[in-house]
Amino acid sequence: MKSPGVATVYRWELTKLRYQKRTYLGLGAAAAVPILFVVAIHFRHDRRGGDFAFASYLTKSGLAVPLVLLLFGAVWLFPLITALVAGDIFASEDHNGTLKTVLTRSLERGQIFGGKALAAATYAVAAIMLSGTVAVVAGSIQSGFNSLQSLSGTIVSAPKGLELVYLGLLVYLIPIAAIVCIGLMLSTITRNSAAAVVGTLMISLLIQLIGILPGLSGTQPYLLSTQFNAWQGLLRTPTDWAPIIHAAWVCACYGLPSLATAYLVFLRRDVAGG
Repeated sequence: MKSPGVATVYRWELTKLRYQKRTYLGLGAAAAVPILFVVAIHFRHDRRGGDFAFASYLTKSGLAVPLVLLLFGAVWLFPLITALVAGDIFASEDHNGTLKTVLTRSLERGQIFGGKALAAATYAVAAIMLSGTVAVVAGSIQSGFNSLQSLSGTIVSAPKGLELVYLGLLVYLIPIAAIVCIGLMLSTITRNSAAAVVGTLMISLLIQLIGILPGLSGTQPYLLSTQFNAWQGLLRTPTDWAPIIHAAWVCACYGLPSLATAYLVFLRRDVAGG
């Protein structure tokens, strides 16, 4: 009989997520915010838009809706949704006193860590893709599935625009992956779900605050918060890959040390008491 491994833990964790309220709280928020945003667009009296990218197209093309949400979702929404699971997935074992039981199932700690980390990442991907898909559908119902103007001023057909939206969501997952790693680190260190979730969100907000403090503007290219805008390179003609490549290595500088710390703390954890 084949012994359980990372894949087994991954399946267990996905099953556990199906029965946790926080899973549906996060996914519900990911779906509800685009709908509320579109409702606000529908009842807005000023049709001229705002002074941010794609604002003038919110009433012309539904494809502008997910792009505008990506502009503002990095402030707190998507980091919070990501942290709900990443910050809980290890800490909940301490709260319930179940880690010792899990370790008796012929599983090594590294396998447990890998399965849990993959489950947290899967949840983050599902939340971002769900939010983007709901935004496309709701936006298209409101404003139509129409062509879109790129950041370079060129007109992009609706099918091409849809492709760019989903490619943008994939790029957006680069900094989200770093948030997942930070959440995992705090989950293993604090052993407290609330502290890990709030701590992950606070770190995200603090990093954004650093970028607007006087005298620290030079740090912006290297802040995690700035990398949430890397997807905009896809909306230029020709495609600007520089911010995407930059985001990949900057996010790795945040994510990999956090993930390594989480792994080492988990390996050294004393579970004799529960």
